[in-house]
Amino acid sequence: MAICINVRNIQNLNLRELEARVPFAQSWHQQYKDSAWIFIGGLDYDLTEGDIICLFSQYGEVANINLVRDKKTGKSKGFAFLCFENQLSTVLSVDNLNSIKLCGRTIRVDHVEEYKVPKMREDMAPEQQKLALEGCAPQPIAPSHNTSMSAEMEIEGSPDCSDRKKLKKRKEEKHKDIKV
Repeated sequence: MAICINVRNIQNLNLRELEARVPFAQSWHQQYKDSAWIFIGGLDYDLTEGDIICLFSQYGEVANINLVRDKKTGKSKGFAFLCFENQLSTVLSVDNLNSIKLCGRTIRVDHVEEYKVPKMREDMAPEQQKLALEGCAPQPIAPSHNTSMSAEMEIEGSPDCSDRKKLKKRKEEKHKDIKV
């Protein structure tokens, strides 16, 4: 029942700020301006990291996730910590996803002031170790040494510009022959 009370308290706080027209700079969210981490509780035990990322990525680029699992069984404990690339995404997800029903369960989404990344353990699965080391954000694309747009747009085996013009002329000639 404590989860329902926390969810309701966050909803009431947001409603009071909205009614009082509190500027964002004075919002309760500002207490967490230095942290891009959120807590997600009340999750269904069958949800995976990918499922959670799919839901939360609508509010920003997800940089990392820690779905807490039982050490012995490897099953989810029903809560996770998620980090966004941009801190403002935490505000959006707390305001919009706190108290929603997901797989028949009400989830709780709240800010985390100081998150400590868990230490690597030898008994972790290789996928979990990789996720803990690298996070889940896409790797940045290295800039190309060739800055020419036409060179970047060329596709192997595709006709170049002059070949395309020839093909277009042939098609036009065929259509003229059909009309006559």
